[in-house]
Amino acid sequence: MTVNLTRIYTKLGDGGETHLGDMSRVPKTHPRIEAYGEIDELNSHIGVLLCEPTLPEAYRAWLGRIQNDLFDLGADLSVPEPEEPTERQRLRAQPEQTTWLEERCDEVNDTLAPLKSFVLPGGTAAAAQLHVCRTVCRRAERRAILVPDGSAEVVRYLNRLSDLLFILARGANHLSGAAEPLWQPGASR
Repeated sequence: MTVNLTRIYTKLGDGGETHLGDMSRVPKTHPRIEAYGEIDELNSHIGVLLCEPTLPEAYRAWLGRIQNDLFDLGADLSVPEPEEPTERQRLRAQPEQTTWLEERCDEVNDTLAPLKSFVLPGGTAAAAQLHVCRTVCRRAERRAILVPDGSAEVVRYLNRLSDLLFILARGANHLSGAAEPLWQPGASR
């Protein structure tokens, strides 16, 4: 698939509408636009995370792959399922992408002590940014659920990705030797 962007501004969205991948037009507040906009924000936060020197090196390639997958998810959401079959095959999220996330979750989680409390965002800067990514991912998931005729695989991927981001935050603290900040119920009473 080739992408050729010759002009970034077109003025076509100045009235509050935008084109979907099938060239239909919808308001910029449409649930489909909101969903892939949240995914775009998540991708940007991951980009910030990749600039963080405290990020464990082992996670960098994984996060790069995830950034690419997030573009796939946006492409999936940008084109509604056609009412009738067409010859053109669209890019859709695949179960194998979600399975890969599950494998990474298990791989990292096996190195961590079992949780005995809820985790507070923090520890290293990388762990804190991973928590930011996790919360944005959860928001993207909620938006994807609201897309009429949306992709169930996109929702599954985002659900699993938020789990992985949480586990990676724990892993980042573990690998750095930083104490994992834990919730202490009622500690300030």
